[in-house]
Parts: sequence; structure tokens; C-alpha cells
Amino acid sequence: MTSLPASPANVRIDAWLWAIRVYKTRSVSTTACRAGHVRINENPAKASQTVIVGDTIRVREPGYERILEVRRLIAKRVGAEAASHCFTDHTPPRPVAPALGLPQRDRGAGRPTKKDRREMERLKGR
Repeated sequence: MTSLPASPANVRIDAWLWAIRVYKTRSVSTTACRAGHVRINENPAKASQTVIVGDTIRVREPGYERILEVRRLIAKRVGAEAASHCFTDHTPPRPVAPALGLPQRDRGAGRPTKKDRREMERLKGR
């Protein structure tokens, strides 16, 4: 296990989400909090709100919601392996999209001809 820095007494939610690599930058993390995409224990979180061990964090991302439980507080960004020891991920698995049977063109096959386009639209039901 990679060594982690000493655990601080309190950490802002935007800094913690950035440190565990949920967001690429701290400013993106702050923006997500301001936009209402982050909830702490089912309550909307402000960027300056502090987290404590045992809190449940819900982070809304396009298409799904991540559910994280705080296991350790860190304020500095660490490697992905070390960051994974600071939270427990309770996110349910994403549903697999059913294959619609739509035709797939080979990569690099060029632009579809008018006949190809009509066949694709017929198969889609248009």
C-alpha cells in the first residue's frame, strides 16, 4: 500500500473529491458542488462544507450517480491506488444497454452511399 499523508482534522468536500480523483481539478469539483451535483448524507453540499469519516457522498455524473462512503480524510491529491483506500464505492453496477442490432460500418469504410443510408433508415424504422 502506498503511504498516505497524515489525516487532517477536517477537509472541504471539494478538496476531498479532488484528492480522491473524482474530479480532475479542484475548480471543477467546486463547480459541481455549486451546481448541486454533490450531496452529503442526502443533503445538497456547498463546496466549503466539511466531510467526516462515515459520511455518504453522492456525486451525479452524466448517466449515473456514484455513491461513496468516506473512510479516510485526505486534503492532498495522491495516486489512484492510494486514493482508493480513502473511500468505499457503493455505486450499483451500470445497466448494460441492449444491442439494438443496428448495422455497424467498418471503420475507415468511408461515407455511406445513398443506398446504404436508405437501408440504415429502413432498419431503424424511419
